[in-house]
Amino acid sequence: MTGEPPPRPAENFDEVIEVYFAEIRRYAARRLGPEAAADATSQTFLEAFRQRRRYDPDRGHVRTWLYGIATKVIGKQLRTETRALRARARVGPDRDGDEHADRIDDRVSAQSLRGELAGAVASLPRGQRDVLLLVALADLSHEEVAAALGISYGTVGSRLSRARTKLRKALGGTNPMLTLEKQHG
Repeated sequence: MTGEPPPRPAENFDEVIEVYFAEIRRYAARRLGPEAAADATSQTFLEAFRQRRRYDPDRGHVRTWLYGIATKVIGKQLRTETRALRARARVGPDRDGDEHADRIDDRVSAQSLRGELAGAVASLPRGQRDVLLLVALADLSHEEVAAALGISYGTVGSRLSRARTKLRKALGGTNPMLTLEKQHG
């Protein structure tokens, strides 16, 4: 970015898209995979456009505001998928089971989270997972995560600490943040 102030959504939404679209799409791709990322990114900017007059620069930077919207959109997509999977499980096996498993494997690979780490991240409560992934994948500061999710700075720290503790335990004492940093660094 240049030294100029960021564009204000209500005034220059086309600039907001130009400046942040690729970054938000990368974050969505790491969370959902490349195919679902396109939908999530589009939905994020649609929601941002609808809410553009409510953006408050005193609460955080435009980038942070967009990450907050993206995290909510991604969460909604993941919840929808989870409900669909549970409904399928109630109905019983179908012929597309292997194809769906392949799509899930592709998504995990797209997130750059492999094997046990992916399972451990998936098992975290949503709030902890969102904080962890905003820090690890979007490289947001604690202040930015707090603004993006509408939570306090202290809550960010405690959720991140809990997530790291649970991941270390699930991975036999290894530090998952070092693994994430090596993959995304």
